[in-house]
Amino acid sequence: MSGGNALAVVLALSAGLAGSVQAAVMGKLGERVGTFEALGFSTIVSIVIGLTVLLVVRQSFDGIGAAARQPVWLWTGGALSAFIVLAITVGPPRIGVTATVALVITGNLLMAAVIDRFGWLGNEQIALDWPRVLGILLLAAGAALTLHK
Repeated sequence: MSGGNALAVVLALSAGLAGSVQAAVMGKLGERVGTFEALGFSTIVSIVIGLTVLLVVRQSFDGIGAAARQPVWLWTGGALSAFIVLAITVGPPRIGVTATVALVITGNLLMAAVIDRFGWLGNEQIALDWPRVLGILLLAAGAALTLHK
């Protein structure tokens, strides 16, 4: 595995670990201050961190202008991030952290398989073979089982 691939694997796994912590934390914050208040505050924290990292790494904010000039459909990542944070703020207090994360991961995997299969959003087409289908079905079954407290 090349260095870049290894970094991608470590970051992806770390993001998965962080996502579960994020769901637990956001669920608690949402209970304490309100769902939309927690979403708004989380967004402010993300903006501050994102701008700080950009300034430290690139020493400028020039890239923001370049991003703003991209097609609007490429902006959906930000909107979807807000939706994901909303969902993981609502879910944990009601169905638990495990069920929330399991359902998010199942949804991620289902949509990822469709994107790969059809090469949507500028991605390379990757076949949806039986091991991938089986993995998705098993994950979906596992997610359904996590809904039982």
